[in-house]
Amino acid sequence: MTSKVTIYTTPYCPYCIRAKQLLDGKQVSYREIGVHSDPGLRQEMMQRSGRRTVPQIWIGERHVGGYDDLAALEHGGSLDGLLGLAN
Repeated sequence: MTSKVTIYTTPYCPYCIRAKQLLDGKQVSYREIGVHSDPGLRQEMMQRSGRRTVPQIWIGERHVGGYDDLAALEHGGSLDGLLGLAN
């Protein structure tokens, strides 16, 4: 079964770690795509998101953005609803 949440990451990115911790804390599974050693995957991420930085996060087909965007959804109270739609 493929996860409805997708996150592009690099291993030592503190924002990637925080995003995964937030999702893990909600017991949400996600598909992690490491872009650190594969220029093709980084290019794919940039084409999909229009951004160069990691993490880049999708819930279903909706591009959420990076960690700050994910945290803003959490603090605004709308993240759980989005995740419920994705699960």
